[in-house]
Amino acid sequence: MSRRCELTGIAVQTGNKVSHSNHRTRTRFLPNLCRVTLISDALGRAVRLRVAAAALRTVEHRGGLDNFLLKARDGELSDGAAALKREIVKKQAEAETAAEPKAA
Repeated sequence: MSRRCELTGIAVQTGNKVSHSNHRTRTRFLPNLCRVTLISDALGRAVRLRVAAAALRTVEHRGGLDNFLLKARDGELSDGAAALKREIVKKQAEAETAAEPKAA
């Protein structure tokens, strides 16, 4: 399992820890990943994802998992999250066609 957020694509970064004497030591900065269960309103079910803590704040800010996925670019989503986004778009399209009045 890679250390990458499934929603935002945040991954491991590398860099230097610099001491007071300016001594540099290579290090890895790991993202704060949490395994969370988010509820999709459109699909009517819960989804388990491995998400960064910062991404959780973004999901709440955008108004839930469905809105977050609809606004997100496909390139930054994991394969599972991109499939979830396609499922949500398909479900919303079905709901729109069912809501349209039929011409007699």
